[in-house]
Amino acid sequence: MKIVSKALHTANQHFMAGRYQEALREYSLILRENPLLKEAYNGAILSDMAMSGESGAEALFDYYAILKSEDAQQADTVISEILETMDGTLEQLAGLFNEGMIQRLDYVDGILYNEFKELVISENDFKRIFENIMFSTRVIITEKEDFVDFLDNLIDNGYKEMALSYLESALGVYPNDTQLRKLLRRLAKGKRLEN
Repeated sequence: MKIVSKALHTANQHFMAGRYQEALREYSLILRENPLLKEAYNGAILSDMAMSGESGAEALFDYYAILKSEDAQQADTVISEILETMDGTLEQLAGLFNEGMIQRLDYVDGILYNEFKELVISENDFKRIFENIMFSTRVIITEKEDFVDFLDNLIDNGYKEMALSYLESALGVYPNDTQLRKLLRRLAKGKRLEN
């Protein structure tokens, strides 16, 4: 198993350096001997995606690395599920954002983010306002910048798991978005500091 671990490390290093063909070759060699090894399978798929110009491959690989640092077995399952459902899903999810705007939802039982933000500013207490609204209505976000601001506030106020959940969905739609990836790195850094 030590040899497999070393080979996986080499394959991962190739991927992170942008040498996707070498990474794919390494993952394939590992799979020849260990055909059920999910990490090698996921790495091979991500390498193939990156070689064919799929923009989400690098972001998914980064996300995979973060998940593996927390729970390797769960990470394999999560990434496998994402990869299995990616075909066609990105186009469907891309409809959520249209040039930075989430499509308008039915605003019944909801509050627009700018109204929510005004309440937070007037009370100077994100956590209390958010908790009050969270149980009575929903916050409707129509601007991408508001979404990033909302995630930032969730992280700052200790709602890291919730922020991660939103980030996972958003990165499925915009895997190479620099603002979202920066937030993901911030969450990962915070997790490492806590441990």
